[in-house]
Amino acid sequence: MSIQQTNAAENDELVKNTPTEPSDEAANPGLTGKNEPEGQKPAAAPQPSPAEEQEPSDDADLAELASELDSLDPDNILADSAKKSGENSKNQPNQNDKITELEAKVAELSDQVLRKTADFDNYRKRMNQEKQKAIDFANESLLLDIIPVMDDFERAIQSAETSEELKGLPAGKVMLDGITMIEKQLVSKLENKWGLKRFNSAGEVFDPNRHEAMLMEKSPDIEEPVVQEDFIKGYMLKDRVIRAAKVKVIMPESSEQ
Repeated sequence: MSIQQTNAAENDELVKNTPTEPSDEAANPGLTGKNEPEGQKPAAAPQPSPAEEQEPSDDADLAELASELDSLDPDNILADSAKKSGENSKNQPNQNDKITELEAKVAELSDQVLRKTADFDNYRKRMNQEKQKAIDFANESLLLDIIPVMDDFERAIQSAETSEELKGLPAGKVMLDGITMIEKQLVSKLENKWGLKRFNSAGEVFDPNRHEAMLMEKSPDIEEPVVQEDFIKGYMLKDRVIRAAKVKVIMPESSEQ
């Protein structure tokens, strides 16, 4: 038996079991035959089947999704995407320009920092050198006052060594030895503690920065000026000449003087 036959049998069974209500014709016999043709009975109303009463909800969801998809316009979607891409492409050059500008500023600031650092380092070294020079030559004026006293010691010793009268005295040699010892101690103390050094110039090539020519003679035996004799010895403080030596200079004959 098919499904349709089964449904028909169920419908017949429902019609049989359904209690009949008196029709308008039964209640009003005079209406019989006025509305319907003779020989025809009124047809029974069709009963909905259980399958027709249950509507699947999935179909409704699918229909709603399909409606939403139909409402979407591919052209609008592509246009929105192209618009966003265009905005990003427009903003990208600006960002690159800003990055380039910032990198240039960073490089410039770094260069300035390096220059300032180098300048400060040079300034610090120069200040340290000047400070050390100030310390080294702080006593220069005092030492210049002591140098003439040392010259007197040197002249006294030279005079005593050539004096026959002093040699004839019983205590003459003892006195000479004492003066010589004092002079040597003074020279050594000034050199070791304060950096004051006396230098000899005899036999050296004449240097205007170290020597002051007091007397000059010409000689055919030399080719350049040479110091022959020290009249007064020169002094250096550290590496600086603070008093030039007064000397006698031998000049070559070819020089124009």
